[in-house]
Amino acid sequence: MRGLYSLTQAVEIVVALLVAPLFLGWVNQCRAWLQNRRAPSVWQPYRGIVKLLHKDAIVATNASVLFRITPYIVFAVMTLAAAVIPSMGTRLPFASVADAIALVGLLATARVFMALAAMDIGTAFGSLGARREVMVGFLAEPALLIVLFVASLISGTTALPAITEHLQTQTFTLQPSLAFTGVAFTMVLLAENARIPIDNPATHLELTMIHEAMLLEYSARHLALMEWASALKLFNFACIGFALFLPWGVSSGEGPLSVVLAVPALAAKLVAAGAALSLIETVSAKLRVFRAPEFLATAFLFAVLGLLVHQLLRA
Repeated sequence: MRGLYSLTQAVEIVVALLVAPLFLGWVNQCRAWLQNRRAPSVWQPYRGIVKLLHKDAIVATNASVLFRITPYIVFAVMTLAAAVIPSMGTRLPFASVADAIALVGLLATARVFMALAAMDIGTAFGSLGARREVMVGFLAEPALLIVLFVASLISGTTALPAITEHLQTQTFTLQPSLAFTGVAFTMVLLAENARIPIDNPATHLELTMIHEAMLLEYSARHLALMEWASALKLFNFACIGFALFLPWGVSSGEGPLSVVLAVPALAAKLVAAGAALSLIETVSAKLRVFRAPEFLATAFLFAVLGLLVHQLLRA
């Protein structure tokens, strides 16, 4: 039985690694359609990663070991996070350690290494991007924790697979607490993944970029891993949202076959989420960097409202 669980876990990780760039390509394609532009292929992220993997890396002469190992650490952390999140099944070997608080810690670990590596070279853009990324993380993490706490209070546990299994048994009704936290989570997803209105992944304007500023010194395989990890992060956040707010379709059975049957449900959710994300980005305007704290403070207030509604009204 443990062997079947391990195989199920492997299937989930492989699907996350392979589908994450495709999900990013789908978001970019939908965004181009909505902006009346010629849409790039959904396979474009794969082509970019493969192209970068075949190039020779150029590293600054004053780069330390930290700068060189950060892409591998960030990619490994995002892969581990994908193994913790119940995207297709809940009966996984990592279920015993799939704690929501530990997941937030994993995401914070990747952010810390990226910020340190960006400052390691000593360039102005890297340091500027690192400071902005830490500011966004400092404000987004409390809102994300409150969102997870509300789901934990409803389910009576902080284990993500158990939360998903509990929410699956609930009738499909609009709960005010989950509605408030759903809005907060969407705002956190946009901020954490460098999407509009907080950041624009399609620009390299030094006055506005956050995430891209930390990657300017990377090239070849290092940049490929960072781009792949960025796609994985977006995929992971989408799957966290599915586990908390759309848990239906996630397999609770045993064996890899039950997980394979959950693939169509995950695909449908990703298609809808990608279209919704691109719509939000299209109708939103890029905020000034100094307005980002107001945006994330609003997300925190929505999360607190969800917590208060649950505690006071049990709704």
